[in-house]
Amino acid sequence: MLIDCGTCQVRGAACGDCVVTALLGPPTELELDDVEQAAVSALAEGGLIPPLRLVPMMTQRESEATQCRHQLG
Repeated sequence: MLIDCGTCQVRGAACGDCVVTALLGPPTELELDDVEQAAVSALAEGGLIPPLRLVPMMTQRESEATQCRHQLG
């Protein structure tokens, strides 16, 4: 998982309650492997750290594809 705060839709609004800020300080870019993702999830589920609040931005093409899928089904 690549966490790029620069592409997060809620950057600024949710940074104060995001695990990236809790662990590293102000927004940055971070890459977590599967084991690290599981560890962060376990810590967040246990209430020890805030969860990841990343909401990746969608490209126009991804947005249109999502809308099409919702209309079809």
